[in-house]
Amino acid sequence: MEGLFTNYQLLCFALIAITAPLLAFIFSLIFKRWAAFLGILSISVSLISSIILFLSLWQKPLLQFTFSWIELGNYNINLGILLNDLSLIMLVLVSFIALLVHIYSVEYIRKEALKFRYFAYLSLFCFAMLSVVIADSLFLLYAFWELVGFASYLLIGFWFTKEKAVQANKKAFIMNRIGDVGFLIGLMILLSQFHTLDINTLFGSNGLIQSSFVKGDLWVSPFGTMPSYWLSIAGFCFLAGAVAKSAQFPLHTWLPDAMQGPTAVSSLIHAATMVAAGVFLLLRVAPLFNDLVLVSMASIGLFTAFMAATIAITQTDIKKVLAFSTISQLGFMVLAVGVQANSAAIFHLVTHAFFKCLLFLAAGMVIHQLHHIKEKYQANFDEQDMSSMGGLFKLMPLTAIVFLAAAIALSGLPFTSGYLSKDAILLSVFDWASHRGGIYLLFPVVISITSWLTVFYIFRVVFKTFFGEINLLKILAIKAEDLKIYDPNNWMKIPVLILAIFCFAFFFALNPFSLESSWLYNAFNTTAHHSHGLINVLIPIYINVLSVILIIAAYFIYVKQKIVFTHQNTWYYKFSYNQWYFNTLYDDLLMQIVLYKAKALFWFDKNIIDGALHLMTNIVLVLSKITDWVDRNIVDGLVNGTADLVSRIGIWLRAMHSGKLQHYFIWMLLMFLSFMVYKIII
Repeated sequence: MEGLFTNYQLLCFALIAITAPLLAFIFSLIFKRWAAFLGILSISVSLISSIILFLSLWQKPLLQFTFSWIELGNYNINLGILLNDLSLIMLVLVSFIALLVHIYSVEYIRKEALKFRYFAYLSLFCFAMLSVVIADSLFLLYAFWELVGFASYLLIGFWFTKEKAVQANKKAFIMNRIGDVGFLIGLMILLSQFHTLDINTLFGSNGLIQSSFVKGDLWVSPFGTMPSYWLSIAGFCFLAGAVAKSAQFPLHTWLPDAMQGPTAVSSLIHAATMVAAGVFLLLRVAPLFNDLVLVSMASIGLFTAFMAATIAITQTDIKKVLAFSTISQLGFMVLAVGVQANSAAIFHLVTHAFFKCLLFLAAGMVIHQLHHIKEKYQANFDEQDMSSMGGLFKLMPLTAIVFLAAAIALSGLPFTSGYLSKDAILLSVFDWASHRGGIYLLFPVVISITSWLTVFYIFRVVFKTFFGEINLLKILAIKAEDLKIYDPNNWMKIPVLILAIFCFAFFFALNPFSLESSWLYNAFNTTAHHSHGLINVLIPIYINVLSVILIIAAYFIYVKQKIVFTHQNTWYYKFSYNQWYFNTLYDDLLMQIVLYKAKALFWFDKNIIDGALHLMTNIVLVLSKITDWVDRNIVDGLVNGTADLVSRIGIWLRAMHSGKLQHYFIWMLLMFLSFMVYKIII
């Protein structure tokens, strides 16, 4: 499609891609009965526009449309659209995943009275995320970044009558604001130093940061100089924003709680939108990070990936397992950016979107059917608890097959997309650590263990959900033939079947065993670091051999029950099940400290500040009373007395003018005598 459209027409397609969901949001609130249709139509338009942009601009020079918004002295803030390879792949990914989620949601949310709100919120969410992807200014990106957070708040708390949902969306909103403060500070640092927030100017091929270098204690760029420590501070600030949005340690605890929202929402948030926005930000500003920030980033990603994987192996809620899986996989991506394997991070971001979305949607199909059974029998069980499942392969074969396909891809087994993208990260980490040596050699060891944990926990879900005994028969006390559970209708089937196709490697590479044959990886493979030669063969072999052994072990543990994995009373099981006690730490320690400080501030405000104000008020009141008395008795008395004296003198003098001659002679005599007395005395 090269040359088929002019730059102006491509701009129009970009505007259409982001404004279609916005219009759907507005009209869904007006034409409530048509909300689902409007949502699907709008995101379809966005997808078509994104595909046209992709085919026209992929692997071409970036295209930017911008105009000056604020000019204040030397400071300039532009608003516009930036279309490069990263924008294009994200546009297609977000709109495609969102379309499948919209279609799936028609059935999933069918019985909800306020389903028009659901589709309206989805449209708002998509508008915000698509705008983040193509924003050409960090200021504009930040604005839509905040809108993504607000839209996710609405979606997570969609079932606002549930107290847990209300608490979850507040927790997500507040914890993300913590990171956003860092993001904002980073913006201010860049603006103060370079007087612009234009992404292409700062980070383009000839951008300021890419052509900068450290000279002594100064960071020198064509635009000026600044102390080099500001580079580290700005980098850590942007990292803080990404840590919160992508649920990395220590701001990760909001994401598992966000499972209180509809499962379709979870799939969208976890796949290609909100949590992916944090990794997208790191990739957008990647040239900014110096070695100190990169090592810190890699450490956070590594720890988060390992921690979340160890938590996932004991969770009983199927959605929480997938939530911690997302946290762990995002840790892989953050680690990749930290070791400067940006191409591997982007590759895994894309592949993960497909199989993680599929995992959530397939889990939602199970939950959806169990919810109907729960209502039918008026039973008391948790439809998200895997102990309520088991043996569902025979009852829901399509759901089981697509879930298994996604699980294999997440495990990174051969012939899947996850095999290529995860190995890209592993190879990069091995290469990075081998060049640094020392303590950095722990990185490939820990990430390998994390990869094996991933295989174990996801196949634990597969076996506990779809194999073994049908636990519902015991819970409901019914016969197998009376249990009517089946795969949902085509509104749910079609999206998961499409997603299952993208779990396999052939879509991303002609050779399913060769990373270098991947068109997507090669498109961004300009700064990636990975080893060549024998290690490229040995690492995937030793990773996958042990992965297969772990799958067999999980089968004997959870299906055959011939191996006892762990006892629930052990300390390490409790440590994992209670999520490393981070919620306890935050709720019982940090929150108590905050509440204690709040109470102390309240006491100080009430007794010291308010007491001082009340004292001053009483002093003023006393002074006002004294002033009032002085005014009434002294000032007014003096004034009134003077007036009375003048009045009386006037009356006395008026009596002198009686018109009688004898009175005038008497007064003249008195005045003469008074004058004589005065002279005699003087």
